[in-house]
Amino acid sequence: MEQIVIDPANVQKAKKTIGVIAAVVAVIVVMLIINPFVIVGPGQRGVVISFGAVQPLVLGEGIHFRIPGYQRIEIVDVKVQKEQAEAEASSKDLQDIQSTIAVNFNVIPEKAGWIFQNIGVSYRERVIDPVAQEVVKAVTAKYTAVELITQREKIRSEIKELLKARLMAYNLFVVDVSIVNFKFSAQFTQAIESKQTAEQLALKAARDLDRIKIEAQQKIASAQAEAESLRLQKMNVSAELIQLRAIEAQQEAIRKWNGVLPSVTGGAVPFIDAKTYIGK
Repeated sequence: MEQIVIDPANVQKAKKTIGVIAAVVAVIVVMLIINPFVIVGPGQRGVVISFGAVQPLVLGEGIHFRIPGYQRIEIVDVKVQKEQAEAEASSKDLQDIQSTIAVNFNVIPEKAGWIFQNIGVSYRERVIDPVAQEVVKAVTAKYTAVELITQREKIRSEIKELLKARLMAYNLFVVDVSIVNFKFSAQFTQAIESKQTAEQLALKAARDLDRIKIEAQQKIASAQAEAESLRLQKMNVSAELIQLRAIEAQQEAIRKWNGVLPSVTGGAVPFIDAKTYIGK
């Protein structure tokens, strides 16, 4: 039976290789457990917190290393977001108004740490909603209810600029503002509808009056033209024209006569001058 000879050098080398592999595996396992890496996604910023203290450094997009047990990373969304706020206000003429506005905003990226430290993640409820309500009340109080309807774009622009200045103090940037709705009281809405109906009826009456005037003018013009035509015809009537028309009438009567005298004439002979015209 052949005897197997084991080289001690190979054994030692194999032990070292196994030890290295085991160490690498152990390191990988430990890394997976303590997770020293953090990924900041697109449109996000990472706020570094060391033992509960917010650090000035704000992490950008990508993968970053942190010290496990010492540092943690809070992710803050800096993309454009939408917040819809509602406010009850009064117009300049003391009409009750329920306003709804949509605010498009974003966290200023480099100030993500300040916002997390001073406001937290609830900046919508803590800052945007109350400030938007206050701004809407301030702006609508400067205009009458009718002006709020007719000057909507001007009011939207004014709300945007004022809200932009107010929220910049909290490191929130206002991209745009939209007025979703101005809702008035039922009485005012009814009054507006009645006014519009009255204006439409008045406009229709004015149009009807204009139509009647035009038709009357057309009739007058037609009558004037007819009178002028009769006047011209009368000017052209002469004794010769009358005699010619009489002769034409007599000739037409003779042409249609069948030679039988009508019995209703009592024997009188019609066409007194018939022979004269026949002879001609």
